[in-house]
Amino acid sequence: MALGDLSVPLALTAFISFVASVALLPRQDVDQVLGPDLPRSLSSARSTSAMHVMAEALPDPVILLDRSGQVLSCNAPARGLFAPLREGSHISSVIRTPEFLDAVSAAPKRGRAVTVTYAERVPVGRRMAVTVAPLTGGNERSGNILVLLRDLTEIERINQMRADFIAFASHELRTPLASLRGFIETLQGTAKQDPGARERFLPIMAEQASRMTRLIDALLSLSRVEMNAHVPPSDLVDLNDVLGHAGDTLEPLAVDSGMHLEVERFPRPAIVRGDRDELLQVLQNLVQNALKYGNPGGHVRIEAKHIPSLGRQTTGRYAIAVVDDGPGIPPEHLPRLTERFYRVDVASSREKGGTGLGLAIVKHILNRHRGELAIASKPGKGSTFTVMLNEVRAS
Repeated sequence: MALGDLSVPLALTAFISFVASVALLPRQDVDQVLGPDLPRSLSSARSTSAMHVMAEALPDPVILLDRSGQVLSCNAPARGLFAPLREGSHISSVIRTPEFLDAVSAAPKRGRAVTVTYAERVPVGRRMAVTVAPLTGGNERSGNILVLLRDLTEIERINQMRADFIAFASHELRTPLASLRGFIETLQGTAKQDPGARERFLPIMAEQASRMTRLIDALLSLSRVEMNAHVPPSDLVDLNDVLGHAGDTLEPLAVDSGMHLEVERFPRPAIVRGDRDELLQVLQNLVQNALKYGNPGGHVRIEAKHIPSLGRQTTGRYAIAVVDDGPGIPPEHLPRLTERFYRVDVASSREKGGTGLGLAIVKHILNRHRGELAIASKPGKGSTFTVMLNEVRAS
């Protein structure tokens, strides 16, 4: 306007005409000017963003790859599963199994999902099922790949545990049942009129029947504890009350075993959140083990101690230790004592009426109470089983 000495209305009219011309330009012409790759790249970006949002909402690890196996995005569970996983890195940097890498490279051509299973031993033993699904049809040469992972470790461990549990339980019941059947057949046959055989066999039959009863009771108790393992108790219990009841009920058993039982109490009320009957069962199981496997004529002590809070802990802990002066336990057996049906000496345990389930019940009860069981023992120097529970401060 300044150089050409144009009037203001004429300049505005020309500018508005230019804007209107551009606005009325056909969309196809614009696409041709911008090129065919831009709409495709914008669509791909929108698709990747949508997949990232969806993946973040899934509870299982999800990784989105491009056709070459480069990581486009991954959700939080995948990042927690694979610490080195980064966007832009190749998937082979975290999963090197040949079957999986073959499935990734063949996914665009295959055009359908495929599931492979692989196992890892480091840093921890783990078994994974991986589903590799192309996000494009089989005719297309390019497209992203969705990788969905599922951890099978816990499922397989539980299935193995169930199989072992059934095998052990059936084995433990088979022995007394076979004994009872043999004695009954003998009394019905050759010893039918033999009073001496009856007097000799009947006490053994009664003991075998009692053994099966103890085993079934222990199995039922363990089943009930496992059913409620995820539900923490809400009642307030004074551990002094539990210690007193345990001392009263176990004193006759100690006298019958020819052993001396000492019960120590806390100097003031020791309040925890728990189930009184289950905590009493914990003490009974631990003391009964000490009386069974301790030295004849020995001592069993129940010690009570308060552990004050340390560092960031807001409350202290109560420790109840069952100490015996028995033969002790070799160190290689200590990590497995709380397993079902595990025994240090199988013959001695069966002879003394043990079921192999007492410490497993103790462990599950303490897990429900958010407590701990510590075991310390040396051959020839006795054993100490310590139960630790969180303190509840009075309001």
